[in-house]
Amino acid sequence: MNASPLLQTGTTAANHLAHWLVSGLELEASVFHVGQYCGPWRASTAGRGRASFHLVLRGESWLQRQGQPPLRLQAGEGVFILRDIPHSLTPEPDADAGFQPCAMQPMQPPLPGACALACGFFQFRGAFGELLLEAFPEVVPIRVGSPSAEAVASLFALILAEAERDRTAVSPLIERLTELLFFYVARDMARRDEVASGMFAVARRPEFAPLLDDLLRDPGRDWSIDDMARVACMSRASFCRHFVEACGQPPARFLLQVRMKIAARRLQGGDSVLRAAEHVGYHSQAAFTRAFKKVIGEQPGAFQRAHRGGWDERTKSCDARA
Repeated sequence: MNASPLLQTGTTAANHLAHWLVSGLELEASVFHVGQYCGPWRASTAGRGRASFHLVLRGESWLQRQGQPPLRLQAGEGVFILRDIPHSLTPEPDADAGFQPCAMQPMQPPLPGACALACGFFQFRGAFGELLLEAFPEVVPIRVGSPSAEAVASLFALILAEAERDRTAVSPLIERLTELLFFYVARDMARRDEVASGMFAVARRPEFAPLLDDLLRDPGRDWSIDDMARVACMSRASFCRHFVEACGQPPARFLLQVRMKIAARRLQGGDSVLRAAEHVGYHSQAAFTRAFKKVIGEQPGAFQRAHRGGWDERTKSCDARA
């Protein structure tokens, strides 16, 4: 039986959003921790203010989060933790069962009962990455039975092969392969109905996806509500009503948030306050400063001094402890 036109339209829109997501996302993975644990152990990337990942290359482990049941991760599975939350990986579902300090061992030779891990961090670049972090859940699991299972399995096999090649250095290919792995996971997530807040609530609506694309590409345009309604092929009244239904806020407020997040990323990248303001359509630095503080919570200059240059490489260290 052929799918109904409505179902085909929804599937097409989801696929369009997924591909649009991947093409606009900029990220960089950094692996800091590859090896195997045997015996009681605990590992974590928490407390560093960054998105991170844990990939189980051999064996199994359990993800522990406060107030959540333990999540079992077997070989070929893992998690992307998109916000810095307290968590740890342990060899048993009971986090405190017989726990003792245990150092990570090299990948070779494989030890009986050991769990081999590749762990690291993500740095998301650009306004799109910032919006992505707000739209996705804080923990995104990588499962053997995912829609992209075949591709995910192939990437895990390549990551494992690279991890086992050299005991003295981490292969840079692991970082690039992990980035590809995230793209597959992100595409699957964009197709799921529960990813329906903020930007994705707007982007999942076929009539709004082109508008969001235009807003991200040209935030400095003198956007009016009428302009946005025309891009969405709606009357002004219908556009405002459906937009609020989609994301819970009026289009002008949504546009303000998009502009300020784009400006924040440009300040981090080295733009002056004036250049960042002009890029998002502000010709008055005073007006831009008021808008930026309203959305971001601090003055543009103070934000730039605190955040310019991205995350600090000096804090890249392993946390595997008792």
